[in-house]
Amino acid sequence: MITTDGQSPAQLAAELGDEEIHVWRLAYDHHEGRKPLLAMLGAYLGVSPADIALETSEHGRPALTGSQRDTLSFNWSHSHDQALIAIARGVLPGVDLERMRAHPKAVPIAQRYFSPDETAALEALPAGQRDRAFLELWTAKEAVLKALGRGLAFGLHRLSIAAYGDLPVLHRLDGDEANQWQLHRLMLDDAHVGSLAWRGTPRRIRQWTLAGTD
Repeated sequence: MITTDGQSPAQLAAELGDEEIHVWRLAYDHHEGRKPLLAMLGAYLGVSPADIALETSEHGRPALTGSQRDTLSFNWSHSHDQALIAIARGVLPGVDLERMRAHPKAVPIAQRYFSPDETAALEALPAGQRDRAFLELWTAKEAVLKALGRGLAFGLHRLSIAAYGDLPVLHRLDGDEANQWQLHRLMLDDAHVGSLAWRGTPRRIRQWTLAGTD
């Protein structure tokens, strides 16, 4: 695995400190299952992917187990032929990725599943801006829920996110302090929307793309 600028994940793994989060974008084929994730974790841990031991929480979040348990935390998401992997130390990142597509029922979905203030903000937008705004909001909510270690069953209405330009802000999270959370929109391309979240202090986000990822 080599980045588009000629570096390898193994080389960059040594640079992962407690003040940053690494985010990788890569090509993905759903037939591969977790193979790309295991390869990336293996590069960071300096072991064969076959030696990576994972466990899955009751809400579906994968995590390292055994002797590797406390070495790294990670999360990943895939949509069509692309995937994102977030890797950190000391915090639990949540990452979500969606490919841009039309959402003619964005407002009805928001009315049913989102908070009233999020729905009102979406309704106020021109129709041509709603598809991206809907996916930006969706990925932000998913990223928070994944960092929380919960799935959609937690309830999308139980957290509220507002967008100020390119900066999404978590306003409310039931059972938690929203101001303790960091939420970022990932800069990808016009065809993809991605978000990253974690509970803790601000960190530097470093992003790379593996060669061969369009």
